[in-house]
Amino acid sequence: MRRVRVMGPRRDLEPTLRVLQDLGSMHLASPPRLPALNPAPTTRREQRLLRQLRTLVADGETARTLLALPPATPGGPIPTPPPWAAWARTARRLRRQAEQLRERRQRLEEEQALLAKYREMLDAFAGLFEAGHLPGSVRAYHVILRPGQAAVVEPLRQALAEALDSAFELRTRTLSAGDTALLLLVPLSRTARVEHLLTESGVQEVPLPAGYERATAAEALPRMRARLQALPALVDTLESERKAQAGAAGGLLPPILTTSQDAISRLEAVGLSASTRTAFVVEGWVPAPDLAPLTENLRRRIGPEISVEELPPGPDVDAPVILQNPRLFRPFQLLVEMLPLPTYGSIDPTPFVAVFFPVFFGLMLGDIGYGVVLLGLGAFLARRARPGTPLKSVAQIALVCAGFTIIFGVLFGEMFGDLGRHLFGLHPLVLDREEPKDIVSFLILCVGIGGVHVLLGLVLGVFNALHGRGHRRQALGRGLSAVMILLVVVALLAAVHRLPAQLLTPAVVALLVAFPVLIIAEGIVAPVELLATMGNILSYARIMALGTASVMLAVIANRIAGAMGSVVVGAIFALLFHLVNFALGLFSPTVHALRLHYVEFFGRFYSPGGVRYRPFTHWRTH
Repeated sequence: MRRVRVMGPRRDLEPTLRVLQDLGSMHLASPPRLPALNPAPTTRREQRLLRQLRTLVADGETARTLLALPPATPGGPIPTPPPWAAWARTARRLRRQAEQLRERRQRLEEEQALLAKYREMLDAFAGLFEAGHLPGSVRAYHVILRPGQAAVVEPLRQALAEALDSAFELRTRTLSAGDTALLLLVPLSRTARVEHLLTESGVQEVPLPAGYERATAAEALPRMRARLQALPALVDTLESERKAQAGAAGGLLPPILTTSQDAISRLEAVGLSASTRTAFVVEGWVPAPDLAPLTENLRRRIGPEISVEELPPGPDVDAPVILQNPRLFRPFQLLVEMLPLPTYGSIDPTPFVAVFFPVFFGLMLGDIGYGVVLLGLGAFLARRARPGTPLKSVAQIALVCAGFTIIFGVLFGEMFGDLGRHLFGLHPLVLDREEPKDIVSFLILCVGIGGVHVLLGLVLGVFNALHGRGHRRQALGRGLSAVMILLVVVALLAAVHRLPAQLLTPAVVALLVAFPVLIIAEGIVAPVELLATMGNILSYARIMALGTASVMLAVIANRIAGAMGSVVVGAIFALLFHLVNFALGLFSPTVHALRLHYVEFFGRFYSPGGVRYRPFTHWRTH
């Protein structure tokens, strides 16, 4: 990154900002603080225009969202000057139309949901409510009883028989949710007594929806049934209206939104400039390859009076950060960008994530069959995703992880657990994760990889500390920690005769010498941090645990499926069990591989707090 200062006559500030916006490479910095320079004030007219434009954009975005317009980049010429007042009226009109359409649809859907509660009641007693089947002198009560209230039906029937001398009819139906629909028909002259009995029994009549309160059940329920049948067509009509409005707005909103957002960006950029009575100054950051084109375009389009000055290097505390990696590593930037970006000038961990993350994932999943399924899923996502989108990066990461999963599946001799062994005669080339003796070897392998990973993080921490100012002691402490971890490993291996026993004493002596130096370099907490680092290395045992659990679940699925009496049932059971295990095999390795990077690895060297590079450019809806 290069910090540059653009200066020129004050009258050329707006044209200069337009050129910088067209170029789209300069990250504007805070206004420079120099003698005789003051922040460039915005006029009242500009402030009023800025408020109007923000309202215009809010109206347009609301209309675009409600009408479900697809993102698009507008084309065609834009009037100069843009008709802001007409565009504001258009955006406001489209927003109001879209909101009215949404409110109408919401009312219909709410009515549909409410009336649907009565659907089973209507279906259960449809015959009674047909015209002519229910006399006008009869009052109908409809009640919904919860599963625990069904016991009140018979006592209620007996109480009604005593009170009404059998001048009633009580019918019940069991609904799909386990509730009981109760329909009670009584003469109109006896309704007061019936309502008293219902209250004493602890049941309550289901109230009719709004608009049907004055009607009897005999009148309301058939009307509700007809309304339910008519509502889907009304909703479809509103959807057709929405599509028609979206078609009309599709050619209007994109250019309005992009031009308005560009104008807002330029007005806000004025606040990041400074000026005297006759000149302006704008400072910012430009990638080194873009500096020469920026200078040439400004002088060609504005004039020779525009000056572009590269400022001398200084403390780059506010320099924006761009993660730039080779194409092979680029998808893994997504995993790094999930955290705050590294500070400018510190180490970008993307290449190391690109190497270790798929290895950890493959070690944990390690199955040819699951790897092939993941390969197909990644290829499908890669074909559907647009270039440069997060989904595209996820698909590419999945393809790499699938490759390592297949490689380790071949080394472990696993294909859907032990299914490949029985069907194709696969045998492990390195480790058999089903054998207890090989599980110990697998554990040692995972912890050894963890040691390499953490030591690499410490070495990177040394380089990071040496790059910063005043961090020499920190660099010494990180370096000593790495050396002491190696000495501990050497001493342990010598003690168990994996290395010559003569190395034990020198390793212990070196540890005793390095220990006080470590305390001097990093303070009294250094021993605690060293123990924490050793614990971090041991936490890589989770790779072994998750990998072993995955293969055991696959083996259990195969054996239980084989024990089924029916081949079809066994195959279905095995498929479902393997689908669950595959889902766990995607989720758990991803989460734990990220955890090993974010906590154990990044904790040794990562310096968060970088400012994301956001160039001053044109706004786009995509």
